[in-house]
Amino acid sequence: MLRLLLTTALAAGLAPAAFAQSITVGAANVSSYLDPGRDHSNVGSQFYYNAFDTLIDRDHSKLEPEWVPALATEWNLVAPTVMELKLREGVTFHNGEPMNADDVVFSLNRMIQATFPPYVVRAKDRLGNFTKAEKIDDYTVRIHAAREEPLWETLISLQQVMIIPEDYTKALSGDPHVAEDGDYEAFSLAPVGTGPYKIAAFQPGEKIVYERFDAFWGDAAPLQTATVVQIAETASRLTALKTGEADIVTNIAPDQLMLIENDPELKTAGSATALFHVMIMNMNHPKLQDPRIRQAMSLAIDRDVLNEALWLGKAVVPSTHTMKEMGALHQPDLVTFEFDPDRAKALLAEAGYDGFEITFDTAPTYYTNGLLAAQAIMEMWAAVGINGRVNVQDQWSGSDPEMMARNWSNPMYFADPFGSFGVMWAPGGPSESEGRFNTDAEYAEKWERFRFSTDVEARKAAYAELMEEIAQDPPVLPLYRPFESWGMNKSVNWAPMPGHIPYVLDFRAGSISLADS
Repeated sequence: MLRLLLTTALAAGLAPAAFAQSITVGAANVSSYLDPGRDHSNVGSQFYYNAFDTLIDRDHSKLEPEWVPALATEWNLVAPTVMELKLREGVTFHNGEPMNADDVVFSLNRMIQATFPPYVVRAKDRLGNFTKAEKIDDYTVRIHAAREEPLWETLISLQQVMIIPEDYTKALSGDPHVAEDGDYEAFSLAPVGTGPYKIAAFQPGEKIVYERFDAFWGDAAPLQTATVVQIAETASRLTALKTGEADIVTNIAPDQLMLIENDPELKTAGSATALFHVMIMNMNHPKLQDPRIRQAMSLAIDRDVLNEALWLGKAVVPSTHTMKEMGALHQPDLVTFEFDPDRAKALLAEAGYDGFEITFDTAPTYYTNGLLAAQAIMEMWAAVGINGRVNVQDQWSGSDPEMMARNWSNPMYFADPFGSFGVMWAPGGPSESEGRFNTDAEYAEKWERFRFSTDVEARKAAYAELMEEIAQDPPVLPLYRPFESWGMNKSVNWAPMPGHIPYVLDFRAGSISLADS
């Protein structure tokens, strides 16, 4: 609820702009842990930017990357594989500890040289080219790469390398001088950062309370508190918004927007999210090893119809795995994914498909319109002769060898094809590690040229070759970029910023204001 604490403010003799203000957010989901290093979920991405900082940030009001100082005030390559960063002095963690190079090196190396299993996964899928961070002096660090890195600033600005306090973390369990797995597990339930809000309370899966951190190094947080509570059902979130129990609600589908927009006290904000809802296919399932069957599963789906029916035409249907946020690497001219039911029927006949059942797994509510999309896909499959069945379950089945197909999401973790397609489908990445995707030496060679070339045109050419391989032996079909919306009280001035990764609830200075402030 929106509360102006007028009595307190007036008693303190404060100007109106300093009135202590608070909001409540009704979120479809709340994380079961809070650790920017281990998390890369759609749910988790909402919650870190308010409480943690990276060394390098970007102007999130702009689509094109414009790098700005954060915990580092300057950075320079001192060798092709070494970047030196000068740290901001006078930064304080939420627990009162001063930040220095020891904390930065600890934070970076816990990811770059990871031993904690969840960190190992994140290090492998996006930080694999970095070898170590080292302290030069109390406010100077160097980051070393194995190979010349075309994405220095991009990778150093990732959520996964947000800075956390070394001494605090090591003391959470066991030996206070040694970083242990138990320390990281404990940190995820009692997180501490350097951002404009500290996490004053956290109930896993239920509630997060942000509180203004008065010792923040940058512009003061505009809110005194921001409370995020889980309200799983859309109808319940809408009710909370209308009754004033929530000031902002998340994950509103397009067909629900008029219920908000017809209320004179409410409004909406939304955009086509930098994320794909996808169908993944298990190329190692005994029934799906013939790529012609998976091609048919993909070609049978009319994604434009899904967009019109589920998103009122507001989603974005891609021709290939690309987004405009990828800047110079955006390639909308590539045609990797198509709707061709006649071709689907022909491929099924060629493959000798005998009508065996193909299951499609989906959670009931995790993805906006996810269940409805799965049901519609079954009808499209049936139209070409595929016998499909929706399997509704809450647990993740992507690593189950019995999984045949399911929905998933493929976010843009950072603004590059490597940060979207690459994080999921690189050689040795999550999809291959979970056993549903295979790569070979030819694929790896193309990947290497795409990932490490310092020439943009060479990277684009290699990426086009990767997309052709995906078309011929498909593990994935991007359905659309969903049009995600937020509802809010008209007194709240907030909207998702184009430079953020998906779903970030940014309540920093310049990102949110209240009409009475």
